[in-house]
Amino acid sequence: MSLKKIPKGVFALGFVSLFMDLSSEMIHSILPIFMVSALGVSALAVGIVEGIAEATASIVKIFSGAFSDWIGKRKPLLLGGYGLAVLTRPLFPLAQSIEAVLFARFADRIGKGIRSAPRDAFIADVTPKEVQGEAYGLRQSLDNIGAVLGPLAAMLLLLLTLDDFRFVLWVALVPGVLSVLTIVFFVKEPARKKEQEEKKFTLKKSQIKKLSLPFWMVTLIGSVLMMARFSDAFLVLRADDIGLRAALVPTILIAMNVVYASSSWPAGALADRIGKSSLLLFGIGVLIAADIVLATATSVPVVFLGACLWGLHMGLTQGIITAYIAAEAPASMRGTAFGIYNLVTGVTLLFASLLAGWLWQAHGPALTFGAGAVFSLVALVGFAALQPRFRKKEI
Repeated sequence: MSLKKIPKGVFALGFVSLFMDLSSEMIHSILPIFMVSALGVSALAVGIVEGIAEATASIVKIFSGAFSDWIGKRKPLLLGGYGLAVLTRPLFPLAQSIEAVLFARFADRIGKGIRSAPRDAFIADVTPKEVQGEAYGLRQSLDNIGAVLGPLAAMLLLLLTLDDFRFVLWVALVPGVLSVLTIVFFVKEPARKKEQEEKKFTLKKSQIKKLSLPFWMVTLIGSVLMMARFSDAFLVLRADDIGLRAALVPTILIAMNVVYASSSWPAGALADRIGKSSLLLFGIGVLIAADIVLATATSVPVVFLGACLWGLHMGLTQGIITAYIAAEAPASMRGTAFGIYNLVTGVTLLFASLLAGWLWQAHGPALTFGAGAVFSLVALVGFAALQPRFRKKEI
């Protein structure tokens, strides 16, 4: 690993992500159960809420990414996106209906949409190419430390308050505020490089055509993976379905994110050294195994195994896909490239969540995760066919 080569701004953004994910996962780890038990909604309704929320974030990402390219600045959009997410936090404990939860998730995901593409472009702007995989992996690992601490905090608070969901949702506001303060005091706008100054990007068809064929290939593979992975909310529902106590259900996301956090950084560093394509193929294979385990699970330990495999897949693939996008996009179009990728995969996630919710309600969790395994296999075969093209560029 090459810690000395990774800029301080990447570490700062990592801690921003840590605090915000701590806040988000305190909410996300209990929200599906809160909706089902406290508000009385169905699994399909959970899928609709999650799908619309994530699709909203993805649509916003393309415009925020392009706008950050156009104005030549990332920090204002980072501050606006994280700040909006913090402002939505009180809406969750105040919600009395599924419509109120949907509005809160909608507003929260707009914040995510504003910040995500500029954040990923910021890392590409400040990081040397030879350690970009490691930089993205490091940020993802810090992000997932927050994703581990969030469900853990939620679980402990639920145990202490005898399942007071609304109290936990209020406490989630605190780490969100810390994330915004970290941006204000520790994230510095990078200097614009010469090629970025000379080629300011505008969101036009002629400019979008400049994105390479490998970029679109990675976007296509990422979209198929979204159909296989749908929303983490279904991991929470699977744990609840198998009989895990409500206060302990967040442990399923803790297990997933411990593996995700511990594998992301090493996977990024390894990809910089041996090439990204083989590692990505292996990661897709792990998702197939995760879906099969979750589809056939009959006990809590088996669900935990499936969640851990799910987290390993995320660690092996997410930083690598992000590094691919950064490598294939011109410097003046990085924000837009990340925005387009997130738009396409996010809209796919909407359909994936709706499909998963319908399958769960109509046929149960086995067919839901079984369908995920089929989509994973399609992604595996597709990328295996394209692998020679990518390996040629890595050599």
